Amino acid sequence: MTTLQLFTLDLAAISILTFGLYFPRHRRKDLLVAFLVVNIGVLAVANALASSEASAGLGLGLFGVLSIIRLRSTELDQHEVAYYFASLSLGLVGGIAVEPAWLTPVCMAAIVLAVVVADHPRIFGSYRRQNMVLDRAFTDEAMLIAHLEVQLNAAVHRVTIRKVDLVQDTTTVEVRYQNHPNPTVDRSHEALPGTTGSVR
Repeated sequence: MTTLQLFTLDLAAISILTFGLYFPRHRRKDLLVAFLVVNIGVLAVANALASSEASAGLGLGLFGVLSIIRLRSTELDQHEVAYYFASLSLGLVGGIAVEPAWLTPVCMAAIVLAVVVADHPRIFGSYRRQNMVLDRAFTDEAMLIAHLEVQLNAAVHRVTIRKVDLVQDTTTVEVRYQNHPNPTVDRSHEALPGTTGSVR
């Protein structure tokens, strides 16, 4: 497979990943730019290394260093990390010619397909994770779960208590829950004093 064909395959794959999947689902422009630049940069460097006497190990080491710097520069959700490494992997696969020739498009298709399926909104789409600050100090986990289920109108699967402040009368928790398929009427007024939280 020629270099031009490899580049064309990569551009098609990264376009599907960014413009067809990531942006319509998550609407974050800064990461859209990052995914595209990382992919094209890795593609160019991988192709240059493959056509020179530099070792593949050196190239992969450089990519590892760059990825660590990028991931430490800002907070990314786990699905964004997955997109980031998918764009990097597409660049690597597209920049290095492998035999047999059909292996490259198959690998690219597998990467894109994995993202399509794993990040599809219908795959466990009712599950959520949220950090919450409750305006009551809970020391009984069963009471805490019951209170959260009323507040969220959802089935709570896991609660991790981050902090209980008996002086300020607050509880900080991370809660993982599943929205009910048919939401009922808001019953938050029946619960103990309300909550505030930020979705993550």
